[in-house]
Amino acid sequence: MTADSPTIVASSIGFRSIGRGPLDWRPGPVFRYAADLAGAGARPRICFLNQATGDPADLLAAMYPAFTRAGFEPSHLALFPMPNVEDVRAHLLAQDVIWVGGGSVANLVAVWRAHGLDDILRECWQAGVVLGGVSAGSLCWHVGGTTDSFGPALRPFTAGLGFLPYSNGVHYDGEEQRRPLMQRLVGAGTLPDGYATDNWAALVYRGETLAEVVAERPGAYGWELRRSDDGTVVEERLETRLLPEAAQEM
Repeated sequence: MTADSPTIVASSIGFRSIGRGPLDWRPGPVFRYAADLAGAGARPRICFLNQATGDPADLLAAMYPAFTRAGFEPSHLALFPMPNVEDVRAHLLAQDVIWVGGGSVANLVAVWRAHGLDDILRECWQAGVVLGGVSAGSLCWHVGGTTDSFGPALRPFTAGLGFLPYSNGVHYDGEEQRRPLMQRLVGAGTLPDGYATDNWAALVYRGETLAEVVAERPGAYGWELRRSDDGTVVEERLETRLLPEAAQEM
């Protein structure tokens, strides 16, 4: 099964820790939600792309048991030092969900473009495979946003894949400089109008249209940023729905 229209879940949502160690995780409700958007069955196929952190083995070692226990059929695509699957296109098109991890968005999109993955991912998106991700894995689908890819200080990033014609602010309620920098960049026209997510919130796009904002925790919201003619930026908090599974966990 596939989504009935091209779908992207662009989030600031991480994994849930189960407390036994730094990589003892369980998947939160956003993953099952993404699978439902794909029309997946009882055992959704989810493929992880972790090029933003260089395909670290310890991350994969944590992901596989976490998602297997949760009823998913996990796989991954590695590009370091070379692709781990013979036919990258066929593998990705066979998924219900492709999820992209956080890290350096600048490195991520550069490596993808070198491997022709930008075109393959666009084909997957248009074919109904749900694309999703956190942080860099959210920003990459947009025109650009802010990033610490180039060092500790946040800088503008404008080389996103552009599947979505907007700017994207991740971890909007996080570090103090994220919110004002996004507003300055949109106001200056460096970035187009766009959307942002607090930690634990996600934007859901159907085609190029924002369809919904969801969250895994109360008080996490999505935001819209619009530039006025005078260069000021209007920030609007968007209606945000708490995922039912998240509400049950509170």
